[in-house]
Amino acid sequence: MPKMKTVRGAAKRFKVGKNKIKRGSAFRSHILTKKSQKRKRDLRQEQFVDSTNVKAVKKMLGKA
Repeated sequence: MPKMKTVRGAAKRFKVGKNKIKRGSAFRSHILTKKSQKRKRDLRQEQFVDSTNVKAVKKMLGKA
């Protein structure tokens, strides 16, 4: 049976922690002038993959 390959785009976007998968926030790459400082600050915090998507993300990362 061949080796399971990692989806390289997923490897760049997700990091596996102890019990959760971390991801970055959306809406923070451009058009930042109209967003408030508080909103941009909150977007810096780490986010976690929703429980409904964990199985699919683990499969893409080859951790399933």
